[in-house]
This record gives sequence, structure tokens and C-alpha cells, in this order.
Amino acid sequence: MQLPFYQPDIFKQFPEIVAAESTRHGGLSPVPYTSLNLGINTEDKAERIAKNRRIYFDAIGWESGAFASSYQVHSANVMIATSAGQTHGYDAIITQQRDLLVGVTVADCCPILIYDTKKKVVAAIHAGWKGTAEKIVLVTLQKMQSAFKTDASDCYAYVGTCISQRQYEVDDKVAHYFSSEHKIARKEAGKWLVDIRATNRDYLGSFGIPASQIEVSPFCTWINNDNYFSHRKEKGTTGRMLAVIGMKGK
Repeated sequence: MQLPFYQPDIFKQFPEIVAAESTRHGGLSPVPYTSLNLGINTEDKAERIAKNRRIYFDAIGWESGAFASSYQVHSANVMIATSAGQTHGYDAIITQQRDLLVGVTVADCCPILIYDTKKKVVAAIHAGWKGTAEKIVLVTLQKMQSAFKTDASDCYAYVGTCISQRQYEVDDKVAHYFSSEHKIARKEAGKWLVDIRATNRDYLGSFGIPASQIEVSPFCTWINNDNYFSHRKEKGTTGRMLAVIGMKGK
């Protein structure tokens, strides 16, 4: 894989939808941000990140660049976006506006993209262990339901590339938030391997989204570090991917 993005198969049946997850390829950033760093909260130069985002948006067919995002804080806070721009303090963004892309940055945490095909609503979610523990996926879907009358049967979702269970070791404090089916005890006392990807997939299912309408990335940011940034593997100094979704105008 040397492309600047991966397009989830689940959304390809909907021509009005633009949805993608960036890789680390095709950008302008040098080591250690090689090369398509899209994270404005890194030490990379702001002008390079802006150019990288332009490269990415053009590659996925979003030439206008209209984009709504937030500085993420590992919360379960959800916002409804009506215009482009950056805010602070939200880890999930919903919009019903056409020609407005919403997205989240990741580098081990789990991105989730959702499309309500009937009410024409999209959402982008950032779920690290804290957001997963606070069930941000369910909080987001509940907000879509209350604000737009979303029905689970109309939703399609993508659970994106993140760190896999075999590489995600945590302590008892973190493991406490995960069910027994989503954690494995290590030989060392107090150490566990947890599965944030499967946990968020199962939250989508528990809301009522059919399994056939959920796609799960097969990639791992740690194992596939040649294609994706990994905050943990690269010891905190690395770039960020950007997972986005939006509806084209009529």
C-alpha cells in the first residue's frame, strides 16, 4: 500500500458519500513524520500539515476543503457541526450538512465512521481507551437518534485502523473497563491485552446496526507501521492519520 488513503468498501455503494482513512504515504513531511502527517497537534510545521491536508482532500475528491474538526481530548463529548472550522473538546462530530466533511485524527486510537442512509447524517468518532470506556460510539448514535431520528437499521459503519489487541498492553485500571471477551490476561500480573476495535464494533451492534452493515479494518497501526502512524510504537513522536466522512451536495 503506497496510496495516501484507504476507502472503506462499506461506503462505496453510496455515490453521495466521500469516506476515507489516510495512510502515512504521499505527503511532504520529513522523519519522524514521514510523510503524510495530518495532525496539527504535532511538532511538524503547520504549513507542511496544511499542504498535506490539501494533498489528502484532493486525493479523496474533496476539492473544496470544507472540513469540521475538533481538538480531541479523549472524552465522550459529541458535537453537531453546521459549518467548517475547528473547535476544542469534542471526540465525535456529527453533521447533516452536505458539502461538509467531518473527521478525527488518530495514531493508535480507533476511528469510527457512520452514515445514516435515510436521514442523511454522517459521524466521525475518535475512540481511544478512554472514549471506548465511556462508550462514545453509543453516545454518538444516541445523539444522532435524538437530533435526527436515526434508526440503527439505516446505518452503515466503518471501524477503522487502530492498534490491535496483540499489541495493546494496559494495566488493571484500564482493563477494568473492558469485558472479559475483549481482554486477555498476560503472564505478568496486572497486565492485559485489550481489544478497542472489537469493543467498538460490538457497541455498534448493540445499538442495532446489522453486522452486515459494519466493516472492520484488518490493519494494525503497530504491525503495519510502514503504512500507518503508531504513537505507541514510535514512542510518541510521530504523525497522525485523518479519518473523514461527508456527503456531496445534490
